[in-house]
Amino acid sequence: MKRNILKSTLAAAVTAASMMSAMQALAEETIKVGVLHSLSGTMAISETTLKDTVLMLVEEQNKKGGLLGKKLEPVVVDPASNWPLFAEKTRELIEKEGVDVIFGCWTSVSRKSALPVLEELNGLMFYPVQYEGEESSKNVFYTGASPNQQAIPAVDYLMNDLDVKRWVLAGTDYVYPRTTNKILEAYLKAKGVKAEDIMIDYTPFGHSDWQSKVADIKKFGSAGKKTAVVSTINGDANVPFYKELSNQGVSAEDIPVVAFSVGEEELSGFDTKPLVGHLAAWNYFQSVESDANDAFIKQWKSYIGDDKRVTNDPMEATYIGFNMWVKAVEKAKSTATDDVEQAMLGISTPNLSGGVAVMNKNHHLSKPVLIGEIQDDGQFSIVWETDGLVKGDAWSDYLESSKNLVADWSSALKCGSYDIVTKTCKGASY
Repeated sequence: MKRNILKSTLAAAVTAASMMSAMQALAEETIKVGVLHSLSGTMAISETTLKDTVLMLVEEQNKKGGLLGKKLEPVVVDPASNWPLFAEKTRELIEKEGVDVIFGCWTSVSRKSALPVLEELNGLMFYPVQYEGEESSKNVFYTGASPNQQAIPAVDYLMNDLDVKRWVLAGTDYVYPRTTNKILEAYLKAKGVKAEDIMIDYTPFGHSDWQSKVADIKKFGSAGKKTAVVSTINGDANVPFYKELSNQGVSAEDIPVVAFSVGEEELSGFDTKPLVGHLAAWNYFQSVESDANDAFIKQWKSYIGDDKRVTNDPMEATYIGFNMWVKAVEKAKSTATDDVEQAMLGISTPNLSGGVAVMNKNHHLSKPVLIGEIQDDGQFSIVWETDGLVKGDAWSDYLESSKNLVADWSSALKCGSYDIVTKTCKGASY
């Protein structure tokens, strides 16, 4: 009986070992792509689409034969708009799931949550949304806009083309709006704007009661000077904000709003007729005319199975980042973080505007800046754009703490925050 039990135990152990080996072999046959986007909570309105975008790109790459002779396998998790959970899910993706790359995050607080884990475990993430800058990590490629690719050009447009004199900097209360508005406040004052002509206000995620806030904006705009709102309001709080603007009769002619986090996807849930004329600053709009954009829109609507679905800027940033990652893996002949990170420097790939995006040594892109005006069909009419590509700055020229810092991950420096005055690396390096 003891011998039979022993045989059974040994057989079970052999079977378990065989299953483990089979699972490991299966894992080695695929390249795992992590998808770290909120599919529930306040940010689901924006992030769910980016999850679907990654899945579409993975499917397309697999139809081409995969990568390095292997199929891509997406691994999707839901951090549920819970910022500490982004760190936990990042660790799960890298340690448990063994992903080779992560495409994820929207808010800066979620990226800041994931960042220490990425650096600890030497993971690799592509971050596809506009942000406040003041960061450059070896483990992150920033394919969204930095302030000099969105916020600063938007203010210049309002100042020079619309003759705006008073400024409402309205944002959701977290790191991206606060840092961006700190940069914009310094920039406006450098341009001669007085402190009393700048109003700064923050609301929590998911804020819904905008009646008094919009009344304050109207009052601030009644001083006889042209006033505009520069909005870093994020997530589903935008829906009641724009509704209240309409309720209180705030038109684009009276007080134009330029938004940095409202695109076609967010507008698809609005009655946009009262919003016509309000603005957004991005690096891409669905209304861009190019063969590449036409093909992307067609592919997206076919994949998602809904001809009414729209495209937006973070989708293009995801598209650019994914295609750059594929090129870098092919160049490095490896998915290892260190190999891909170095192969990424200088990589270029077509954008959707008919041009080319370039990855710079500071892990930020060069790309065009566009300002669009909301139309009654929920699309944007492009009213202004840069002549060429704008190189993303990791560190702002308008903040005393960072004006002397540069990021360079090439062999020359390998530092994310190099002080050009003291000639020292002040932060992350390798």
